[in-house]
Amino acid sequence: MRRNLLKQTIGSVMAIVACCLLLSAKTDNKVRIFTIGDSTMANKEYLKTPERGWGMVLTCFFDDDVVIDNHAVNGRSSKSFIDQGRWQKVIDQVQTGDYVFIQFGHNDEKPQPDRHTDPGSTFDDNLRKFVNETRAKGGIPVLFNAVVRRNFVVEVVKNDDDEKLRNIDAKDSPIVVEDDTLRDTHGAYLDSPRNVAREMGCAFVDANRITHDLEQTMGREESKRLHMWFAPGEEPLVPNGRRDNTHYNIYGAHVVARLLASAICDEVKPLGKHLVNYDLAVATDGTGDYFTIEEALDAVPVGKKTTIQILGGDWPKPVVDKSKKVKFVLRKGAKWKK
Repeated sequence: MRRNLLKQTIGSVMAIVACCLLLSAKTDNKVRIFTIGDSTMANKEYLKTPERGWGMVLTCFFDDDVVIDNHAVNGRSSKSFIDQGRWQKVIDQVQTGDYVFIQFGHNDEKPQPDRHTDPGSTFDDNLRKFVNETRAKGGIPVLFNAVVRRNFVVEVVKNDDDEKLRNIDAKDSPIVVEDDTLRDTHGAYLDSPRNVAREMGCAFVDANRITHDLEQTMGREESKRLHMWFAPGEEPLVPNGRRDNTHYNIYGAHVVARLLASAICDEVKPLGKHLVNYDLAVATDGTGDYFTIEEALDAVPVGKKTTIQILGGDWPKPVVDKSKKVKFVLRKGAKWKK
């Protein structure tokens, strides 16, 4: 009788364990991408600022089978992201087959002890930790090096904290002399992600090279369009203007995210089938180029075939001027109101 009772008990325990495993497993076939990094990647308070991180808008460049879960945070280094428990919250959620995109460097190079790491030692160690722990959960790590700052200045300008740039109005910004050569500000911090990726057999995206080529090609004046660079009165949410060469505005984040999405798919082939490349995006949550369809239509060039994706929500079907060749793509449950 005791033997039968023991068998029943073991059977019950195994059933409970199996049930827990089922509950913890993915309930859909979505591809999940977790992103960790700093302000150049982070989500922003979109009703209060035109600033965007490229990770915030990355969803515009992958189809509805991909879910982007962006955990990047302003001002964080690889060290502070770990020390504040932010990495633990991410890795606790990672399951087999999930991707983790890792991009640090901007704040690791800062002098503050709570953020600073050294390339070739502590920075590399933190990147190895991200890679090892992601793989231990069955996830797929992808390393990125830092995107460039728009740095065309002839003489080096001290910058001990990129986050302070949001507090400097255009009228208070120091006047600097610029020329036509984009200069690096990251040094050996660019090498660590590449070296760790090579050492550990991990996918690597050279975000620095991609954004360097973008900004150098655009040049010192045109590249301002990518960043939080506004004259007083130009942008209602930044009435006193801004001269911030680090952080992206709406346009800049979309340009960079489009380029990086393509590069990601070159390095991580399974994601290639999910890549999309529509011209414009409309979304009410700040991830689009525009908040309304009317704004997007106003931006469409006359006579040029343009595809506008609409991300989520119920929308009145717009009347499109006959001079504009527009195709709409409804995504993430978006639909036309009847």
